[in-house]
Amino acid sequence: MSSTSYPPEPTPKGLTHLLSAFNDYSLSHGLTVRPAPSFVENPKNALATAAPVSLYPTLFPRSCFDTARRVQPAYNSVYASVASDDAWLGELVSSLAAVDSFMKQLYDVYLDVKSEGFAHEYSLGLFRSDYMVHQPTPSDEPIVHQVEFNTIASSFGGLASRVSELHRFLALSGAYPPHPELIADNIPVNPAASKLADGLAAGHKAYGPAASEGRETAVLFIVQPGERNAFDQRWLEYNLLENHGIRAYRVSLDEIPSTTMLEDRKLIYTTPQDTQVEVSVVYFRAGYGPDDYPTEKEWEARKHLERSKAIKCPTIATQLAGAKKVQQELAVPGVLERFCAKEEVAGIRGTFAAIYPLDSTPQGMVARKLAFEQPDKYVLKPQREGGGNNVYRGKIPGFLESIGEDKWSAYILMELIEPPPAQGVIVRHGEAMRGGVIAELGVYGVALWDMKGELKVNNEAGWLLRTKGSDSEEGGVAAGFGCVDGVCLI
Repeated sequence: MSSTSYPPEPTPKGLTHLLSAFNDYSLSHGLTVRPAPSFVENPKNALATAAPVSLYPTLFPRSCFDTARRVQPAYNSVYASVASDDAWLGELVSSLAAVDSFMKQLYDVYLDVKSEGFAHEYSLGLFRSDYMVHQPTPSDEPIVHQVEFNTIASSFGGLASRVSELHRFLALSGAYPPHPELIADNIPVNPAASKLADGLAAGHKAYGPAASEGRETAVLFIVQPGERNAFDQRWLEYNLLENHGIRAYRVSLDEIPSTTMLEDRKLIYTTPQDTQVEVSVVYFRAGYGPDDYPTEKEWEARKHLERSKAIKCPTIATQLAGAKKVQQELAVPGVLERFCAKEEVAGIRGTFAAIYPLDSTPQGMVARKLAFEQPDKYVLKPQREGGGNNVYRGKIPGFLESIGEDKWSAYILMELIEPPPAQGVIVRHGEAMRGGVIAELGVYGVALWDMKGELKVNNEAGWLLRTKGSDSEEGGVAAGFGCVDGVCLI
């Protein structure tokens, strides 16, 4: 991964040609985002710009890539089981709710809906398990360690598929400078957009026909107002329609009260053309963080959706299962065996990094000591998604002191993964920036299960590589820290 000759450095003339081919392909193939307001005004959302993307696919060990993909169905099974284990998950989340207001609000909605009885027959997960290559020294064999497991709004499947096609095009068309590793055979086609859409289609099919004769069923995407990353989401919508004949509509949480109603617990959506459809699947691309609930109106909308018969992707229980505390608890000896077959334990556990609670248990007291005495080896993580939430290295002691000891148990402490050094070129707003990079591999999974936790669908569903500058501590693309990348397998 640390080859000094990679990526190749073209001549000025060659770079001009490469960037022209890169930008034209990106814009003509939907590898785009809406520009940030700080970049250009876009009051009618009529403008788009090329998404931040790596100019070259990043070198990635084939053995690590294969391991991460192979273990994904086992991870799907584990998290479906966790979400279905009311006793275990409830005890864990209730302890978090005492110190984390957002987790408490989610759990309160869950308990309210549970008290009246869940109406859905199935749960759907479009998951993403994120990894980094761990190779402390060049003589060490590279392995993958899990960074986190995402159970809600697992993004960039649409753009990730386009990036693999972009890099393959540049290799096949001769736009890249010659390099022995940089060939199309080493750049696999990424099926994420179509496979994630297949997952939504499986949920739609499991839901069945509309109860009222003549009324159609459709999938409802829950999105953020003014979503800049809409094109990534649209690729799933297009695959749904083109490959499965299933319509999808996009609604924000604050629009739910005016556009939907419950009819015997069936979710009825009034379309912009004033027709009514019965919603088969509610796919949350929003609702994963506190900022998505600025008022009580959004919380009521979430409860309204949760009460419906529609299959949720995810249910609140599945969203709660994605808490970092769950990831930490699964690493405790003997816990993983509760949720997966004996033959799958070794494969999953082999991807774990060292991870600790920060509570008052004996293990938590050890972690507290590590956080203050050896902070440069660790990252502190809250129960949040979306990037920009973690606290790294030397900032940990001061942060913990600032929030007070009574809040520490809302966090987990994780040993920093040590990736090998690598070089890359990130293109943002048309500017190519070369330097040290760190890559994070996300593997998508699709799981559909019934109320007993029995899996009906369980598939690996493609991948995402996100790359950031090696001096950046966060990797969120939408948050402005990284770019969408592709793999060049070695």
